[in-house]
Amino acid sequence: MPKILIIYDSKTGNTEKAAMKVSEGVSETKAVGCVVKRVEETSLGDMLEADGIIIGSPTYYGDMSNKIKKLLDESVDIHGKLEGKVGAAFTSSGGAASGAETTILSILKAFLIHGMVIKGDPDRQHYGLAVIEAPGKEEEKLCRRFGRRIAEFVMEIAAKRKLVI
Repeated sequence: MPKILIIYDSKTGNTEKAAMKVSEGVSETKAVGCVVKRVEETSLGDMLEADGIIIGSPTYYGDMSNKIKKLLDESVDIHGKLEGKVGAAFTSSGGAASGAETTILSILKAFLIHGMVIKGDPDRQHYGLAVIEAPGKEEEKLCRRFGRRIAEFVMEIAAKRKLVI
């Protein structure tokens, strides 16, 4: 069974709440396993074991948190070993137009450098998921939709990888 690893950093609890709702969306597929970990509890081995990696970070001055950045900087030790895995990102910010898209893109750039596969969303929130503060009822739906979309993409990529092997 393919597995998604959701890594998050959360100082206020807002990004953690979003991470849990994203994991609910992943679990809706029933064909993809899901592990949720705080960034401090995540190892490079955890990243290697996953078929998809979703990283959630609060927005700090339009960028990811220093803990997420530290993990991604350390991932140079496994450079090339994440190639072909699915990557996605989400953020919680203090308000609209407060750097959410640049935060998401900063995470996605690292994934692309690793050779990971990214899927945009043509309907809304094209780069990844952005919530303002703690997700409310409507944003909870967006979180679950985001998790489900990424899980479906992981299943699609995993099936194609099996055909190639």
